[in-house]
Amino acid sequence: MAGYSSRVRADIARWQQAGMIDAATADSLSRDVEANERKSLSFGSILAMMAALMFGAAILIFVAANWDAIPRLARVLTLFAVILGGYVGGALLKTRDHAAIGEALWIVAAAAFGGSIALIGQMYHLSGDEASALVTWGAGTALAAVALRSNPLTVASVGIADAWLFLKGFDYYSRSEFPHAFVVMAIVLFAVSFWTRSQTARHLIILSVLFYLVLLVTNHDTLQVAIPLVVVSMLLFAASVFAPDPVDRIVQLGGRLPLHALLGFLTGLAMIQFELADKSTYNNGFAIASVVALAGIVAAIVLAGRESRGLRWLAYAGFAFELAIIYVVTLQSMLDTAGFFLAAAVLLGILALVIIRVEKRMKGPVAKGVTA
Repeated sequence: MAGYSSRVRADIARWQQAGMIDAATADSLSRDVEANERKSLSFGSILAMMAALMFGAAILIFVAANWDAIPRLARVLTLFAVILGGYVGGALLKTRDHAAIGEALWIVAAAAFGGSIALIGQMYHLSGDEASALVTWGAGTALAAVALRSNPLTVASVGIADAWLFLKGFDYYSRSEFPHAFVVMAIVLFAVSFWTRSQTARHLIILSVLFYLVLLVTNHDTLQVAIPLVVVSMLLFAASVFAPDPVDRIVQLGGRLPLHALLGFLTGLAMIQFELADKSTYNNGFAIASVVALAGIVAAIVLAGRESRGLRWLAYAGFAFELAIIYVVTLQSMLDTAGFFLAAAVLLGILALVIIRVEKRMKGPVAKGVTA
């Protein structure tokens, strides 16, 4: 955000110097940028946050190490004192303009809550496994995020939900049903992120949903998951490119929905390509999927690459991945590999010529209007 603010200030100064805006407008714009700029953390605030986190960890480790020597009532009171002190102390510091330290104390309290679940469950021999404890921990952290309207606690809630998905998805503890409940968690946390103004949490949730779909492929037919993912990603990309302002007002991702849509598109096509790789010798499905992937990468760069450096890098990485998987799959026949690359080069070359001609025609009337 600091880099963005600096660029806006430089643009405002340039506009004023060019006579496009007057001094009063330039001053109003500069004050608006300063008012909405995200304040960066000082080195002292970062050290304070690290100290608070280490202090909380030290308390939990001390309690765990002396668990048998501490009376049962003292154990419970100590744990609840850490939780209460973290939340209340953090709230007081937030009201006194110490936001960084206050948020750090809230994270300490959330961590203490998670530790308390494990320690109290052990003390009273409560039934349940680690996955159930994660659900309770995540729900408590999400409630605290809503009550305190905390961005970091929302991110922590998403992280706990991801840990639960990882444990259940890979079935570390016992065979159980696929964790479809994560969809409900994701929807609830996505709604919470709007209340807590946590754009970071929304980005993490979208990435987590993609991870969920990757896990889903291991339990369902690949094409039934991958094809809808590709289609939905294409629709989202088109909506975010051709109607960016209305779409971003809804999802509030800072204009990065095209980046997520491209990642979903590439993920879905990678699923399809892995599924069809063994059938490439007698089925054209792999070749068609590869052409679609390459064409989609080019289209993404043309339509949204200028506004997003991250999207360009993702497109370049996707292009490299496509070349690698095409080479590996068609390695059995160098003629097949060369033929595919030749056909892809011709198709991309034709697409590039068409795009260049269209861009020239689009720029022509504008240039004439400016000249006139």
